[in-house]
Amino acid sequence: MFGGTRSEFVGKLRALCEAGGVTGLAGAGGAGGPAGSGGVDEKRISKSTDDIADESDMTNTQLWFRGVRPSKFRHVYGLPTRKECCYTDISVVRSGNDGNFCAVNPTFLAIVADTTFVVIPLNQTGRIDFQCCKVIGHTGQILDLKWNPFDDHMIASASDDCTIKIWKIPEGGLTSNLTECSTELVGHKRKVLHIEWHPTAANVLLSAGFDHLVCVWDIGNTERPLLNVIDCHVDMIYSLAINRDGSMIATTSKDKKLRVIEPRSGIVVSEGVCHLGTKCSKAVFLDSNRILTTGFSRHSDRQYAVWDQHDLRKALTQEVIDSSSGIVTPYYDYDTRMVYLAGKGDGNIRYYEVVDEPPYVYYLNQFLSGQPQKALGFMPKRGLNVNQCEVFRFYKLHAAGNVCEPISMIVPRKSTLFQSDLYPDTVANVPAIGAKEWFSGRNVSPIMMSMKTGESIMDVTNSKLNRSSSTNEAVKVQRTHSIHHLTNGNATVNGTTNGMNGSHHVGPVANNGNINGNSINGNQQQQQQQQGHYGQNLTNGTTTIHSTIGTNRLSINKENEQQQQHQLDNRKLDNNTKKFAFLSQPTIPDYRPQTIIEKSQKTSTNQSTKFHQLQAIFGQQTTNHKDIANLQNNLLSTGSRNSSRNSSLENINLLNSENELRKAFSKQADEIKSLRKSLNGSEKRVRELEAEVKRLQQQLKQHQ
Repeated sequence: MFGGTRSEFVGKLRALCEAGGVTGLAGAGGAGGPAGSGGVDEKRISKSTDDIADESDMTNTQLWFRGVRPSKFRHVYGLPTRKECCYTDISVVRSGNDGNFCAVNPTFLAIVADTTFVVIPLNQTGRIDFQCCKVIGHTGQILDLKWNPFDDHMIASASDDCTIKIWKIPEGGLTSNLTECSTELVGHKRKVLHIEWHPTAANVLLSAGFDHLVCVWDIGNTERPLLNVIDCHVDMIYSLAINRDGSMIATTSKDKKLRVIEPRSGIVVSEGVCHLGTKCSKAVFLDSNRILTTGFSRHSDRQYAVWDQHDLRKALTQEVIDSSSGIVTPYYDYDTRMVYLAGKGDGNIRYYEVVDEPPYVYYLNQFLSGQPQKALGFMPKRGLNVNQCEVFRFYKLHAAGNVCEPISMIVPRKSTLFQSDLYPDTVANVPAIGAKEWFSGRNVSPIMMSMKTGESIMDVTNSKLNRSSSTNEAVKVQRTHSIHHLTNGNATVNGTTNGMNGSHHVGPVANNGNINGNSINGNQQQQQQQQGHYGQNLTNGTTTIHSTIGTNRLSINKENEQQQQHQLDNRKLDNNTKKFAFLSQPTIPDYRPQTIIEKSQKTSTNQSTKFHQLQAIFGQQTTNHKDIANLQNNLLSTGSRNSSRNSSLENINLLNSENELRKAFSKQADEIKSLRKSLNGSEKRVRELEAEVKRLQQQLKQHQ
C-alpha cells in the first residue's frame, strides 16, 4: 500500500511539473526574483522527483539497513572466566604507576609483586599459594615485564634500580626462588620505565628510561650489549612502541610530542604535537604506515587520534572517548585489524575496527565489567583457542582484590571448525634475522605461521625439501634394486636390457658371479613363479613413493604420540619433584622470646567475665568505690583491645556484651538512686532525732 501511494504521488508531481503548475506557483511566489528562477526551480523539483522514483524502486528493508556498515567483527563479545579458572590470592603490586605489571605467553603468566614477580604455569589456575616461588633480584620496584617473543622461557624486567635483567625460567616452572639472572643490562642513569623486544631480530631489546634516553641492546653480546643510545627527548618518555618489522619506533613524551625514530641511527623521521593535555599519552603502530595515539585534550577529555607516520603535523582523525581520568592504553591486533582501548581504573574495554579509508576507525562495541582493572596483559595470537573463535585474550589484574582474570574476545560462530577468515597467518615464534644483520641496516618482515596447523612457513618449506629429498632417495634406491639379472641356462644377463622378456628370471647376482639360489632350473612352475616375482618388482617400482610417504606419516604420528606421552610423564615427574622439593625444605625454628599469658589474664579479657564481676560487685548492699574504679579501667582497656580486632564473630560478641553491660549499668544505677534516697531519709531522721534530744535536754535543765 505504501509503495503504491508513493508511486502515485510521484506520478502526480511529475504531471504537475510538466504542466507548468509548479513553475507558475514558483513565479507567483517569487515575483521580485530574477528572471529564469522558475526554470531553476523546475530543474530542482524534477531532480527531486527522480530521486524519489529511484528510492521507490527499493524495498523498505534496503532503506532501513542502508546506514549499517557490514563487518564480521560487529558482534564480538567479551567472555569473562569462571572464578575457579582465574588466578586468585596473588600479591599484586599496589603502586600507582601505569607500567606493564602483567605479561603472558602460551606457557607462563608473570605478575609483578613490588620488587619481585611471580611466574605461574598457565594451566595452574585457582588459588595461588602465598609462599609460591618468585623471581628475586631487583632492589627497586619493577616497572615493566616483557616475554621474549622467540623464547617462551625468557623474560625481561625493568626496575626502579636503573637496571634491566634477563631471566631464564626452567622447564615446568619454578621449583624454588630464582635469584640469579642470565644477563644484567646497565646503562640508564635513572629508573627504566619501558622495555620492548624486537619483533623480527633475535636478542634485540629496546628500553626507555626516566633519564630521557632510549637504549638499544643486544643481549647475545656479553662484552658490548649496548648498540645505540637515542637522546632526542627533552622530557619524560610516556610510551615506547615498535612497528611490525622493527624498522621504526614511536615515542610519546611529557612535552606533548609524538616522535617517529629510526632506532639504529637515532634519526627523528617525523615529529609533531599529538594531544594537548598534560596527562600521560600512549602510542601503538597500525598497519599501512599509521599510528594510533591515546591521550587527553586541553579540557581533560580522553581521546584517540590516527596519524600518518611520515607527516605528524595534523591528525588524520581525532575523536573524544569520554571524560574519565584513567590513562587509556591501546592494544592492536594486526591479524583482525582491531584495536582495543582499556583505561586504568575502568571496568570496560572498548574495541574498534581499523580501515584504510576515512574515518579510519569504526566503533564496534565494549566489554562491560563491574570490577575495575589495574593492568592488562594479552596473549600472543599463537596461544588462542581457534575452536571457540577466540580472536584476542586479556589477562586482567583487578584493582580491588588479588585476582587475575582471563577475558576472551570471541566472534560468535555456530560452527566449531577452523575459520580461515578469522585466523590468517600470524607471527611465528621464530626470529627472521640476527642482531648484527639488523643493526647493519637490513629490514625483514616477520616469519608467519598457520593458525590451523601451528607450523611456520620456514618449517613447511624445510619439511617439503626433506620430503622431496626423501622421495628422490627412495626412487634412487628403487632403481638400484630394480637392476636384476636374467638367467638363461648358465649365462647371466643384466635385467635392465632384457627386462621385458617375461620368460627369464629376475634375481640378484652373488658377489662371486654365480647365479643366486632363486635362479631357474628349466622347470615351468619355477618360471611362472619368477614371472610373478618380476611383475611384483614392477609394481613396487611404481608405488615406492606412496609407500615411503605413508611410512613417513606413520612415523611422524608415532613420534608425536611418544612426545605427548613423554610430556605427560614429565609433568607428573615435575609435580612430584615440586612436592619433594617443598617437603625437603628445612623448617627454621622461631627462637624469639614469647610472652606467656596466664589463664587469669586471658579470662580477664572476656566480656562475660567482666559482666559477672560487675554483677558481683554491684549486687552487694555496700558498694566498694575502689573495685568500681578498677572495673572501669579494665573495661576501658579491654575496649581499646577489642577495637583492634577485625573478626566479625568477635564484633558480634562485643555488641552482645555491651548490651548486657548497659542493662546491668542501668539496673545498678536505679539501685544506687534508691540507696541514695534511703540514705537521705536516714540522715534526715538522724537530724530529727538529734533535734528532739536537744529539746529534751533543754526541758530537763529548765525543770532542774
